[in-house]
Amino acid sequence: MFGSRAQRKWLPGGTDGRTGSGPRPQRCAMPPPAPPAAPPPARGPLSLHRPFLRSPLAPLRLGQLLLGAACWGTVAAHKYEGAAHFALFAAVLAWLLALALSGLSLLGRWALVPLLGARWLLANAAHDLALGAGLYAAAAGVMGHKAARHSYCSLPGYSQPCLYRAYLAAAACAALAAALHLLSGLYCLARRRRGHRDIV
Repeated sequence: MFGSRAQRKWLPGGTDGRTGSGPRPQRCAMPPPAPPAAPPPARGPLSLHRPFLRSPLAPLRLGQLLLGAACWGTVAAHKYEGAAHFALFAAVLAWLLALALSGLSLLGRWALVPLLGARWLLANAAHDLALGAGLYAAAAGVMGHKAARHSYCSLPGYSQPCLYRAYLAAAACAALAAALHLLSGLYCLARRRRGHRDIV
């Protein structure tokens, strides 16, 4: 009785006597797990961010830097006093901020900036509309007022040294720089309204 059960359970060839089925299927060997992928480098080599160069923001930033340098360079190269000190400070501060924004955008490294990196589009818009346009507009107003006070230098036959043309040139450069900051700020706001979260 026990022998018949053993014969039914194990038959030659590895078959099961109860079912009469063929050889038992063997389990497929699982492939070894793939090694984990290496994380991307936190800081790659420096290179130009070409999408920024192709965007409308790049020529605007270049114009802001050139006009800003012309503004504070003109004031610093001539004798200045009184409110011209504030105009020089405002122009230099706005120029340095625009230089920092341009450099980070050109290299594509704004993500390294704490707090502002994740909101780079809004940071650019706030700088352009509040700081850039505001500071240059104030500098243009100051230098324009000082140029008006020296307008007698433009009279025919006046041959004494005068700062009228220098003040007028500084005021014009500051006004144009303020206009370019206004344009770039509006561009950033337009991108934000279209649902973009970055400058390019």
